[in-house]
Amino acid sequence: MSWSYRKRIKIIPGVHLNISGKGISTTIGVKGASVNFSADGTFLNTGIPALGIYNRQKISSGKGIPPGNTIPHVATIEPMPRGNIFSVLPNEVTSNDMQGIKDTLIAARRQRMELGHDLSKICTALSLTKIRLILSYVFIIGLLKRSIPQKLRHTISSQLDTIAQIKEQIDNSCMKMDVEFDPDLKGKFEVLTDAFKQLSHSEKIWDVTNAEAQNRVAARSAASTLVMKREVAIGIKPIPDIKSEFAPLWLKNANGADLYFYPGFIIMYDSRDHFGIIGLNELEFHYEYVRFVETGTVPKDSKIIDRTWAKVNKNGSPDKRFKNNYQIPIVRYGCIRLKNRNGLHEEYEFSNYEATELFGRAFSSYISSVRG
Repeated sequence: MSWSYRKRIKIIPGVHLNISGKGISTTIGVKGASVNFSADGTFLNTGIPALGIYNRQKISSGKGIPPGNTIPHVATIEPMPRGNIFSVLPNEVTSNDMQGIKDTLIAARRQRMELGHDLSKICTALSLTKIRLILSYVFIIGLLKRSIPQKLRHTISSQLDTIAQIKEQIDNSCMKMDVEFDPDLKGKFEVLTDAFKQLSHSEKIWDVTNAEAQNRVAARSAASTLVMKREVAIGIKPIPDIKSEFAPLWLKNANGADLYFYPGFIIMYDSRDHFGIIGLNELEFHYEYVRFVETGTVPKDSKIIDRTWAKVNKNGSPDKRFKNNYQIPIVRYGCIRLKNRNGLHEEYEFSNYEATELFGRAFSSYISSVRG
């Protein structure tokens, strides 16, 4: 009635991000052998550190980091019609220079799942051993032959030790990421994080899923665009497979994978082990304010900037053909839009425009600084 458990786990390679005014350099691996991704290309680094022997070999040429499409604050009177607003499946959006990080995360995730399966089996075995120990006394076997409960207690002790060991292995089955900033860029990322925290306190946060043009004359409405949106949450929320001193900025996605902003990239991540990684060099980011005809309750942190009527004429005057025609407030909401060429397409609105503008400026400043 012996018990033993032996399972060798793989050492998940770490990831080092070097973020400077020249861009973001990503190194994957351990001392002696690593792969480095940067704007200049992909390099294989090998060597024996103890002997001072190093070799750096270029594997592929860099594509060059495009300047992106970040724009300054734009005040729009009405949002332009955009149709359905959603991203492609997360597995399809990964940037070429982020594939190494994705492979590392996949390895960590698989190992955690395997260990989780082992943990479940051993917990079940522990429960059965405890039942056997109880039954040994119920049927007086354990009183007559003391070696039986002794062996069972020894098995329980071994199983508890194994459970503790597996839990430690699960905790270590992750991608450890360290980040080295230029001092001024670290300051900008801290400003960005603080601005995001303020934005997360907006009374209302929506994921915009559709925007279609509306015939204002036919609808007798002041709104030229019909918007479909769902209330969501944002905050600081880590991914279990990544250990880093920097917790990512998290945006809940109403119709797809959630977004996690790390210092050097964005992860589109859902609960079914499907995810993609987008380098900040490929991100298109826009922020602005929108005039919104609010037919519901106006959030406390929003400002009413104008008023219209439930039914209006083309010139904006109330349509007197409708009885009990009433006034509706027009409020100013903040809006951010995120895109990349591989299929990221997300849009969010916030009841607090001032917080949106603060975040928009901080994010624009940060990503423009790290593009090199």
